[in-house]
Amino acid sequence: MTTSARVILENIAIVLHRPRYPENIGASARVARNMGISQLMVVDPRDCDLTRVLKMATHFAADLVEAMEVFEDLETALGPFQYVVGTTARAGGKRATTAQPRKLAQELIPISQKNRVALVFGPENTGLTNAELRLCHAVVTIPTAEFASLNLAQAVMVLCYEVFLASRQRGEGFIPRLATSQELEAMYEQLKETLVNIDFINRENPDYWMQYVRRFFARSGMRAREVKMIRGMCRQIEWYGSRRSKDS
Repeated sequence: MTTSARVILENIAIVLHRPRYPENIGASARVARNMGISQLMVVDPRDCDLTRVLKMATHFAADLVEAMEVFEDLETALGPFQYVVGTTARAGGKRATTAQPRKLAQELIPISQKNRVALVFGPENTGLTNAELRLCHAVVTIPTAEFASLNLAQAVMVLCYEVFLASRQRGEGFIPRLATSQELEAMYEQLKETLVNIDFINRENPDYWMQYVRRFFARSGMRAREVKMIRGMCRQIEWYGSRRSKDS
């Protein structure tokens, strides 16, 4: 049975990965607060001068800056989240299928009911790399005309605005608590090792082949008990392989 719901803003966090300028951190905090989002995380900032951050955040978002969490690496920062959205101006090639902000915000309505959601933005000069986007369940691109590059705070504003609108509109459906990013990454690492050991994927470039596995599981929305089941299967495959090797 479906139920009517809205995006739960309390479960949404903005994650800035390697921001170069403290003014962009402050401006991002301000627009997040404008749109009712109260969680801000910064990963490996190049410069986190709080005086410059607070100047752009203004007193209105000062409490958000004071509660801001700072991490050394992206994987650790994303560990507690059940759903991770990466942003990119470049689509195609090895990058996963992208959604537009409004479509993404609608998809977050059922997800945000029981799950923590991270909206991840890359460095101003390069954006998120392919390896960093592999940590994401979904990838979103903001449509533009000829010039695709946006200021970091502008990009944060666009996504926060669409999520805010979705928090005021009702949608249908429900998605239960999903596995956290930390649980999924441990599963992917174990699964990669198992698939390499049984020669299912090329050991010369396993991450290339694992991106298809990641996309498959991302579409299914895995729960914690399902992750445990996959890891148990990997252990059993490894045990059976080692036993056969000893018998031969």
